[in-house]
Amino acid sequence: MAEVSPKNKGTRQLFNNPILERLTRTHIAVPLTIFFVYAGALLYWSTINTLLSPLLTIALFFAGWLVFTWVEYNVHRYVFHMATYTKAREKFQYTMHGVHHEFPKDKDRLAMPPLLSVTISTILLLLLRLVMGDFVFAFLPGFLVGYACYLGVHYLVHAYQPPKNFLKALWVNHGVHHYKNGEIVFGVSSPLWDYIYGTMREKSKSMA
Repeated sequence: MAEVSPKNKGTRQLFNNPILERLTRTHIAVPLTIFFVYAGALLYWSTINTLLSPLLTIALFFAGWLVFTWVEYNVHRYVFHMATYTKAREKFQYTMHGVHHEFPKDKDRLAMPPLLSVTISTILLLLLRLVMGDFVFAFLPGFLVGYACYLGVHYLVHAYQPPKNFLKALWVNHGVHHYKNGEIVFGVSSPLWDYIYGTMREKSKSMA
């Protein structure tokens, strides 16, 4: 990832086309509403139209949530922080994520544009339906709720001061990633995979 200096105020225009530029911005309530409703609709469909037992539905739901945390980690680490050894890769990476590192307090760019994320989610639904059959209607809701929780946590750690409880660790971890070392602590909603893959490092006392 190309080095950028974080600025705590301001924003940057990414596209000259006003429609494209507007699509890069969203209020956090929009994707949160979309994905909780999307997940609820899939679970309702599963209840009405499949023979999945309640226990299996719950197990698949939490499996989907766990898989999302793994996907979150890997996309953040290997896509959002890809090596930028060509101009095209540098532009793509900056548009996808570098702009967020430069303007981490820009509240309109703390979530992927809903149109893009809904499209990806629907493609996932269609592809996983072929592989998983009816199981997808319990698995994908967990994945989508995991995504919605990631969005919520990501918004909170950038928009608000940390709480005085165990959740403060999420603020500390993401602060290290943004302001100390952008090549460690990739998990936002969970530090699980940073511990597993060795990208969690000891934080300085000043960040604790």
